[in-house]
This record gives sequence, structure tokens and C-alpha cells, in this order.
Amino acid sequence: MDEPSERRRLLDAEGAEQDPAGRESEQDVYLSKVQNRKLYLATLASVLGPMSFGFVLGYSSPALPELTHIADPRLRLDNVQASWFGSIVAMGAAVGGLLGGWLVDKIGRKLTLMFCSLPFVFGFTVIIAAQNVWMLYAGRVLTGLASGVTSLVVPLYISEMAHERVRGTLGSCVQLMVVLGIMGVYLAGLFLDWRWLAICCSVPPTLLMVCMCFMPETPRFLLSQGKRREAENALRFLRGPDAPVEWECARIADACQERSSGLRMSDLKDPGVYKPLVIGVMLMVFQQMTGINAIMFYAENIFEQAHFKESDLASVIVGLIQVVFTAVAALIMDKAGRKVLLIISGVAMVISNAAFGVYFYLITKPNAGVSLGLLSAASEEPQADLAWLALASMAVFIAGFALGWGPIPWLVMSEIFPVNVRGFASAVCVLTNWGMAFLVTKSFQDMMSLLTSAGTFWLFASMCILNVVFTIAFIPETKGKTLEQIEATFRGASSRP
Repeated sequence: MDEPSERRRLLDAEGAEQDPAGRESEQDVYLSKVQNRKLYLATLASVLGPMSFGFVLGYSSPALPELTHIADPRLRLDNVQASWFGSIVAMGAAVGGLLGGWLVDKIGRKLTLMFCSLPFVFGFTVIIAAQNVWMLYAGRVLTGLASGVTSLVVPLYISEMAHERVRGTLGSCVQLMVVLGIMGVYLAGLFLDWRWLAICCSVPPTLLMVCMCFMPETPRFLLSQGKRREAENALRFLRGPDAPVEWECARIADACQERSSGLRMSDLKDPGVYKPLVIGVMLMVFQQMTGINAIMFYAENIFEQAHFKESDLASVIVGLIQVVFTAVAALIMDKAGRKVLLIISGVAMVISNAAFGVYFYLITKPNAGVSLGLLSAASEEPQADLAWLALASMAVFIAGFALGWGPIPWLVMSEIFPVNVRGFASAVCVLTNWGMAFLVTKSFQDMMSLLTSAGTFWLFASMCILNVVFTIAFIPETKGKTLEQIEATFRGASSRP
């Protein structure tokens, strides 16, 4: 008997001694031997990508007020151009999602992640050197392209590296680093002009390229390519020297062999493919229809028009709230579960969006039909005792989103797809997310004018009601399950570790 088979037999025997049920205790015995230090290190390196992504998302909020009043007429943005500057990132990201879906299956998760850093750095370099509005647009498209690839590959990379006991926590770090990036750029925007801000934004992707050179490819991708020895070496790096990684490698290899072929059209009739695909797409639609990107892109403008004098400081406070509650979500994700947090998050956003609508309805009531974007100098100033309502509504919304609908759609996307369609299905989800982000962000001011500001937030509240219903009815709990068990759940088969 060869050494790997012997080690696997010993592990099976040890597990059987502890629990006659067998396989579940096998898994527990194996995980008790795992050391997570290098897994955390690999996660830390990979989430520099989402931090870069957060810098891109947050950049427009401090940069737009300056670019709309800049002295140089070649760079000065009018209202329409400012709208494009904020939203065109989503167009680049949608293309990046498609590109990322192809790259992760062709060159792997690690190399795709390293590739992300190039358009990030080039995009911010174009913004730094901008001599006209079109260069600003080009820089935003490039950074958007990188953001789209990043939003696809990093959740996949982490979910395929991590074991089931920490996958939820580590997967939530993706969104945590996004919001850290957003808060970081808000803070930097208090002290730096738009060019120096772009220079700061190019630092995380540069570090990403360097750090990922020392990290492994994911074992699942290596096994799907028939590279068993490299997969065992990667697992040994990620699980530590004491874990008998041949056991986990054999388990993953069995699943990869069952689904070894690439995507075929007939696979779309397989419930193990179309069910998670529909869930993944709807998660992305509902995430954007909460209004989060519209609110974050125009955070300073919203506070200005809500008559907060220190609107830039208010945006920093919003970013801080988002960081704190995303960190809370990461800490409790593997205990509370995905489904419970999604429901709590959705309910919080229903309440906060409805309250925000009430606030804007009350301050525009003397001029019925006047929207947030069209408030005139003749409009009555809101009563001072209503200002708390806008601040509280924003705080509750951001906290609620950060607890569930921020991190969990990306986490679930990385967990539910079979390995042979993971690149394609994830690309569809990312394209959906960024396509919806573009539509919501670009049409936000138009919705304000057509529906009034109150009506716009009430529309977002109604969508949050729908996402709570969808969560209760259709989203399975993935807490504590291996990726292979989750796949078996969708096929109606008995799950196995």
C-alpha cells in the first residue's frame, strides 16, 4: 500500500474510533489537525484586490465635488459628465466580469488575480495624467475593468482555498476590504486633491501583484487540471504540516472527476447548475436594487442636499459604520449562518429606506413634487429636528447592508456552483451585478426627478421587501458545508463531506 493510501486509511480508522457514523467524524479529525496561519496569509494577500476595488468605488465621492469646480475647463465636469464619471466604472466592471469568467478557467485563479493589478494601476495612472474629460473616463473604465475581474476571482480564490469551518468568515473579508477601501479613500479625500488621491489608490494593487507571487493556486483548480502533486503541495501550504492532506485531496479529486468536462448546453438542464445560477443572479439583482451603489457613489451629494454642512465628514462616518458592521458580519458568519443575516439585513434596509423617504417627503412637502436634485433656493429649509432622521436612516441602511446583503451574495456565489461551470456562472452573476449597478447609478438622478427623492427611496424599500421574501423562500443555508456537499444539495443527492 502506498503512503497516501495508508495515511488516508489511518485517518479513517481514527475517525471511526471516535464516532461510528464515520464520515462526519473523519472530517472533524482532519480539521483538528489543520493549521490556518498560511491560509490567513493567502487570504490577506488576495483581499488587497477588493481593497483596490473599494478605492475605485469610493474615489468618485471625494473627487467629484473638486472636479465639478476645477479651474481647468478641460477637466471641469458638468452634471451629466459627473454622472458618467460615477457610473462608467460599472460598465468597465461588467466587461471585467465576463473577462474574469474566461480567465479563471483558462489561466487559473492566482494568475487572474495577479492580472487584475495591471488595469488598476494603468487606470489610476491615466487619471493622474489626465488632460481632458475623456482621459478621466478612460481611467475609470480601466479601473472598473479590474474591479469586475476582482469581484469574480477573489471570492472564488478564497472559497476554494478555505475549509468549511472558516470559509464564511474568510469569504466575508472580501466585502470588509471593499468597505475599508471606501472608507480609506473618503479619509484620504479630506486631505488630498484628486490627483494625489489617485496616486494613493494605486498602492494596494501594486502590493497585490507582489504578494500573490508567493501564494499558491487553489487545490480545486489544480485538480481540475489533473495536477495532483501540485494540489497536494498547495493543500500542505494552506493546511500546515500536520494535516494528512491526501485525504482532502482525494475527496476533492472525486468531485472533480465526476464533473470533469467543461460547460455544455445540456448542463443548463441540470438542477445542480440552473438552480444555483438562478439564485446567484437574483442575489446580484436584489443587492443592487437595495440602492447601495447609488447611495455610495453620491454619498456627499446626498448629505449636501439633505443640508448637512460637513458632508465629506458625514461620508467618512458612513464608511466607518460600514467597516464596523461588515467586520461584525465576518465574525458571526460561520455561527449565525448566511440566511438569518440576509433576512435581518433586508428588514433593516426596508425600515431605513422607508424612513429616508419620509425625511425627504417632509422637507419637500411645502413644494410638493420638488425632488432632491431640484431643490431651489426658495425651498424652505428643513426643520432642524428632522436632520437626525436622515443621519439615522443612512446609518441603519449602511449597517444593515453590511451585515448581510453586502458580503453574502458574493460569498454564496463562490460556494454554490459546480467546479466545471464556476467560471461561466460566476461571470453571469458579476455581469448581472455590475449591469444593475450601472443602471441604478446612472438612473439615480433621473429617478429622483421622476419619482421625487421620497418616491425613489420608497422604491428601494419595496425591493428590499422582495429580497427578504426571496431569501426565505429560495436561498439554502451553506454554513458548515463543504463545496461538494452544497453541490449535492442542489442535485437532491445525499450530501457527503
